[in-house]
Amino acid sequence: MAMAHRFDDGAAYEQFMGRWSRALGQAFLAWAEPPTGARWLDVGCGTGIFTELIFDTCSPAAVVGIDCSQAQIEHARRRALGLRAEFRVADAQALPLLDATFDVAASALAINFIPDRPRALSEMRRVARPGGLIAVSVWDFAAEVSPSWPLRRGMRRIGADVPPIAGTHDSTLDALASLFDRAGLEGVATTSIDVKVAFADFDDFWRAQTPHYAPTTKAIAAMTRTERAALIEAVRTEIAVRADGRIEYSARANALRARSPA
Repeated sequence: MAMAHRFDDGAAYEQFMGRWSRALGQAFLAWAEPPTGARWLDVGCGTGIFTELIFDTCSPAAVVGIDCSQAQIEHARRRALGLRAEFRVADAQALPLLDATFDVAASALAINFIPDRPRALSEMRRVARPGGLIAVSVWDFAAEVSPSWPLRRGMRRIGADVPPIAGTHDSTLDALASLFDRAGLEGVATTSIDVKVAFADFDDFWRAQTPHYAPTTKAIAAMTRTERAALIEAVRTEIAVRADGRIEYSARANALRARSPA
């Protein structure tokens, strides 16, 4: 899938977003209420986290996962999941798939990274059967409540430049609903989902927040030692640390579901 931001290290992505993706994916699937025995398309499947949840909770007939990143797809194929799902390197804006092929076309935490989001939704509608389910979730970047909010707020607190996140303006419920309406989807329903994730200690949290490929990590690497120390202290003030050192905090995603016209 052609994206403005590429995640070219599957293992690093798992550490960065894995636990958040699993927590959000479970809640998203429960809310979307997909049919059992369905043929699924997972758009922006990454390392296959959401694909695996589909198998674990939805009893699908088949699942095809697509992503623009060869590294992510290879990571997904190496998992045991690779024996159950079909993974392809493909562009969400020009899906190499036949019309009316899938009962469910879903995208978990990826739509904001697709440069032409209206086109991607039109493609999801095209490959969904009449009456098929279209479902999307995305972190609420516009409200600054994605999993990276403690780090980003800490950077602002010390006056550091915070790298923008692709598609932030389209992460609100209103903007996403507008995209669904423009795609001609029917029966659009929306919700916000809050999930909470725990970390063993601050070091565990910090490692998860700073994968080598992330723009924020690169910005931190360019700081002086004094600036980095100030940032760490600023981030500590943003999150609650328990007496045993554990950290637990929440993030929020927006989700939509609709039907392809019958």
